Amino acid sequence: MKNKRLFSIALAVLMTASAFSRTGDKLVSSKSHIKFYSHTAMEDIEANNYASVSTLNTKTGDVVFSVPMQGFEFENASMQKHFNQEKFLDTKDHPKGKLVAKIANFDDIDFSNDGVYEVIVEGNLTIKGTTKSLKEKGTVRVKDGIVSIESKFPITLADYGISFAKGKPSTNIAKTVEVTVIGEYTAE
Repeated sequence: MKNKRLFSIALAVLMTASAFSRTGDKLVSSKSHIKFYSHTAMEDIEANNYASVSTLNTKTGDVVFSVPMQGFEFENASMQKHFNQEKFLDTKDHPKGKLVAKIANFDDIDFSNDGVYEVIVEGNLTIKGTTKSLKEKGTVRVKDGIVSIESKFPITLADYGISFAKGKPSTNIAKTVEVTVIGEYTAE
């Protein structure tokens, strides 16, 4: 009876340790920050989204960002309304944007020690139902056990079916916008 109990305890400890080691490979950022910035002679437009979710796998270098498009907040409420309309991002039919990528040089990152690492992120970005390949530079920081990732890159709106031939949007919104992606990760 005593041996059975010891065996059960040992098995429980092993299973718990195994579960922790598996979940430790996958880091989660439940409040990622996605920002886009548009500059034209007419005006600057900035929107921020803190409702995005991201995962980072420290064993494979896989990174995923899921972005609820209606989560973008603008300084001006009318800008937010236009952003969500069918003519722009059509967030009713396309509620999420997604980045599914891999850190190409993730073997250079030591997730167990503090450091700053320049990385290349390669993958696919989906906006408004259109998916395009992406290859951009980024930075991974490891500090006191917390991993953060940041990347800033341009997106040409027409590549994702967003364009304006005439009218106010054609002069107020840049053809290419700057997107900043920031995630701070903890173990799942």
